[in-house]
Amino acid sequence: MIFKKPFFSKQTKRKILLLIAPYLIWCVLWILYCLTRHRFYIDTKSLHSNFVGAFWHGEFLMLPFIYKQLKKYMKKGQKKEVYIIHSQHFDGEILARLCRLFGLCGLRGSSSKGGLKVLVDSIKVLESGASIGISPDGPKGPYHSIANGCIAMSMKTNVAILPIRILFSDYWELKTWDRLKIPKPFSTISYHALSALSFEPNLPIEQAKTLLSQRLSSKNFDMETQTLKAQVFGG
Repeated sequence: MIFKKPFFSKQTKRKILLLIAPYLIWCVLWILYCLTRHRFYIDTKSLHSNFVGAFWHGEFLMLPFIYKQLKKYMKKGQKKEVYIIHSQHFDGEILARLCRLFGLCGLRGSSSKGGLKVLVDSIKVLESGASIGISPDGPKGPYHSIANGCIAMSMKTNVAILPIRILFSDYWELKTWDRLKIPKPFSTISYHALSALSFEPNLPIEQAKTLLSQRLSSKNFDMETQTLKAQVFGG
């Protein structure tokens, strides 16, 4: 039996995918953005200094659009670079290139691989005055869990954590560990960046994780949102 060699090697396919996928996803996200209505609830007082933005992994798809709004409220002269932590895997590289298309920076590493290096790099970024975006339950879960990374970088630099949620009035939910949500056309997307959370240096890390988990709960966001006036975009 004669086996034909594949037209493209696995390495070549990956290179092609890395070139095409980020632009394709970028186009799809902008189409979704144009076909949906948007409400932004932002506590602008929390943006007077840099921050550690914490968001659930299953809500990251429309994340670039809230960061575009957050940058508008940063003080004049404040560093506006935001570094998104992504995995060292192949899909992480696609995410990094997608982030660059939206004007965001990338940091390679996660709690499961390259964790110590990315923690050190994140601390350097925060000490330089830039901000960090991290998914506490990424890259592999468990769902809506809090890893130590974002707590550690906040405590070691005294930079507050900015809880971020992106909620959809109607969406598709993938059967992945993070229950990734994709907004349906003509639905409403609510972007929330509420009051920042700081920790005492001697607070036990488990208590800090509990506090952050509570702040990221939908119930807490519903209560805080009532005090903020929404910015509305879209039809």
